[in-house]
Amino acid sequence: MKKVSVVLCMILGALILIQANVFAGGKKDSPDASGGPSGKIVIYTSMYEDIIEAMDKALAKQFPNLDVEFFYGGTGALQAKIAAERDAGKLGCDMLMVAEPAYSLELKENGMLHPYITKEAAALDFDYDKEGYWYPVRVCNMVLAYNPDKYSKSSIPNSLRDFAYNASVKGAVSMSNPLTSGTAMAAVTALKDKYGYEYFTALGNQGVMVESGSVALTKLETGECKVIMILEESVLKKREEEGSKLEVIYPTDGTIIIPSTIMTIGEKFAANNNIAAAEAITDWFLAPEGQNNIVSGWMHSVRTGFPKLPYDGLPTGQIKANNMPVNWENCFRQREEIRTKFEEAVTRKR
Repeated sequence: MKKVSVVLCMILGALILIQANVFAGGKKDSPDASGGPSGKIVIYTSMYEDIIEAMDKALAKQFPNLDVEFFYGGTGALQAKIAAERDAGKLGCDMLMVAEPAYSLELKENGMLHPYITKEAAALDFDYDKEGYWYPVRVCNMVLAYNPDKYSKSSIPNSLRDFAYNASVKGAVSMSNPLTSGTAMAAVTALKDKYGYEYFTALGNQGVMVESGSVALTKLETGECKVIMILEESVLKKREEEGSKLEVIYPTDGTIIIPSTIMTIGEKFAANNNIAAAEAITDWFLAPEGQNNIVSGWMHSVRTGFPKLPYDGLPTGQIKANNMPVNWENCFRQREEIRTKFEEAVTRKR
């Protein structure tokens, strides 16, 4: 009888624990039994899809009990999607990893973000929101590129100014569309601030082709384009994966450095309200392990003195020593004006 009583007590205790765990599991931002986050997280991002795939695998290994879902879109498409979802009262995501800080400023101003002070903040080499609403998570660099098998470096523009004004490359230049690309938007904001709206007119007169980076790289390989304005990572990726001979030119008038941001949607708008998981993911991305994955994706780390560089890339400090700054407030506040001016001067002329 004593043995039976002991067994019954053990069964009863187990049932109580199971019931407690069931009720605790109903709260989506609760950690699982192993101490890690569980539940679901949806991340909207403008990172390239093959890089997202690698990040997804790394996150699955780091957080085995967390269901992480990525949704890819260009910055313009994501902004439109979020605007529509906001009007409906709820977003389809819990986190964002977007191209540049300007959109983070807008979402913070609109009260859509959750503040979080990460333990990794002191290690960051780039500006972040001191209230914890957004952090840089990867560094993209807008550069020039050319094909040394077709043209010599000395015969083509080595500056962003000459990219628009050097008549020797007229009709043989290409760039991404700032109406849809956040990094292109950041670039034309910096160029407008440095050279005025006349720069857009010069681009139009130059006959610049506005198209995707993959199309521009193909035209560079065939010789149809002599020089293109493109993200450094696109060229480095092609060099490593395909053995391409295309080369980066770090512009003499300054590389445009674009720290892409990570942020968490506030509970009012978040799809799953999994704040604890979002904070854990933020920490992981900004910590050395997450940054290793960023650099493996041909982007630069946001950490000070990070020892690893993207394949064939210059040291981050060397790029920072000659950069063309972006006024992120201008990129946010003047977004529609800049887009309209670019469209009038460039895209409508083609």
